[in-house]
Amino acid sequence: MKIDQDVSWMRDAYPATHWEKAGNGSSMVVCNLSPRHCKIAEGHLGRCGVRGNIGGELYTFNYGKSVEATMEYIETEAVNHFRPGAKILSLGNIGCMMSCDFCQNWRTSQVRHLDQADVRRYTPEQIVATCEMLGIEVISWTYNDPVVWHEFVVETSRLAQSAGIITLYKSAFYIESGAVDELIDCIDIFSISLKSMDEKFYRKFTGGTHLQPVLDMIRKVHASGRHLELSQLLITGRNDTEEEIAKTNTWVLEHVGDRVPLHYVAFHPAYLYTSVRRTPEAIVLKAREMAMEAGIRYVYCGNMFRDGVSDTHCPGCGTRTVRRYGLKAEAVALDEAGCCTQCGTPNDVRQALKGRAAEVALPTSPDTHCSKDFLWNAEANSVHIEVTHDAQTVCALQLERIGTDAVPVQSFATGGVLRRIIASRQTDDETGVRVTLPKGAVLHFYPVLDRAHFPTSESLEREIAGYREERMDAMARA
Repeated sequence: MKIDQDVSWMRDAYPATHWEKAGNGSSMVVCNLSPRHCKIAEGHLGRCGVRGNIGGELYTFNYGKSVEATMEYIETEAVNHFRPGAKILSLGNIGCMMSCDFCQNWRTSQVRHLDQADVRRYTPEQIVATCEMLGIEVISWTYNDPVVWHEFVVETSRLAQSAGIITLYKSAFYIESGAVDELIDCIDIFSISLKSMDEKFYRKFTGGTHLQPVLDMIRKVHASGRHLELSQLLITGRNDTEEEIAKTNTWVLEHVGDRVPLHYVAFHPAYLYTSVRRTPEAIVLKAREMAMEAGIRYVYCGNMFRDGVSDTHCPGCGTRTVRRYGLKAEAVALDEAGCCTQCGTPNDVRQALKGRAAEVALPTSPDTHCSKDFLWNAEANSVHIEVTHDAQTVCALQLERIGTDAVPVQSFATGGVLRRIIASRQTDDETGVRVTLPKGAVLHFYPVLDRAHFPTSESLEREIAGYREERMDAMARA
């Protein structure tokens, strides 16, 4: 793929790190950011689609370029043991070091499908200032994968930490050791997605070359003492057998121990893999049961909206210490040190009570403009609420739960680089949400199909469909 600086998002090049010249007098460069080690000719891009060779030097074209910044909750990132319920500012880049045929964010990870209207431009200073303005204490690097956003992630994370803001890295972690050393220095929380324990799976379905580098870097993070949680997407017909699940459980116990939280996550059909159904809940529940029977202390079900599948229980006395439903979390029997209030046993939950700040209401404008409803359905139990307004001011909106009076009307705010917030089902009887806006603001709903998904369309049908023409072309080529 050639560099085309007529494309607006590729006009700005930023010096890349982790590369070397190919040698032998050639202008070719080798990118050492991921284990693929792309050899890139002058004027061309690597497999990621966002790092390229200009004049025998490696540059990145996605520095500061993101999808819409979104206020979510830390549980969105498969993180249950750090500040339960904390607000996070989620940021995702364009491009990816992998090319999974089941990718849930393929419209931004695979740049040949990118709609330039989805690209935003932010500076590190704008991101940190937005968090400070709105009281958001965690920045999350997420969605398609932050590995190929490395330079921007590192620079912004260092600035965030100097301002007292926590940093979170959600990744499939197909990355080399030198880059991981830099991340360990500036990232507080690692949430790593282990796609399979099968080497052939990585080569056939993800565009990766080997599994072992992923496993090695997981162990490196664990040895560093940084907060680590692992997740595995259970993909229908691919890695959802008991044999596959047992392999994952065994590796986790042998290499990172029984105290690292493990999340088994339900899959929704996407991109080139749309001929199957969502992961049945019974399979996710079975995976959780098997992991707990194997001896892993903290095992959770992801992308499931029901009681009892993602609670934290004290390993000492069995007391439920954190209650969860979907993305809603509340520490109910933990002290500030993360110990059970009933028996004093450590529950391995860091900063257990600081996430309560997520429930603090912000003032609302008395000048309401309109209300709009989004109803939950079989495909979407979460929604991104995007509000367009003057970015120089704080815009307050009210969120009301439809079908239940168990949750009071909540107030949220957007401002700075933040225009989106997430809302999710919080009880079985809740049927949707009603959003009330101040005058001058415009509202859009973007249905979220699972917690790792960044929606680019307001059409639920378009989000569900995947790229059917691309799938048919791929099948024809095969």
